[in-house]
Amino acid sequence: MHHIDGGIKMAQSINVTIAEHTYPLKVNSPEHEELIRKAADDINRKVKIYLEKYPSKGTKEVLALVALNLGIMNLGLQNQINSLMGEEETLLKELEGYLDNIDKNSR
Repeated sequence: MHHIDGGIKMAQSINVTIAEHTYPLKVNSPEHEELIRKAADDINRKVKIYLEKYPSKGTKEVLALVALNLGIMNLGLQNQINSLMGEEETLLKELEGYLDNIDKNSR
């Protein structure tokens, strides 16, 4: 993270290559940069796999397939998170009920 004398964060410029195209981006921290670079590497790996699997497809079509694949994965993970949050809420309510019963029985 870059700071100027007042402690204010400054964005840093980086270049990221995806499917042989370079994109200038701004990052706010080394962690943000690492996340972007890992995401780009993941996309590039998937692009390579799809290009090998479907050699007649162009880069644009392959990028669409990669985006669809990543979107499906993202929605699947979001559904899992929502399910786990629902389970957590149910368990907390059950725990509160048990604690209330213990409290009532100890009086």
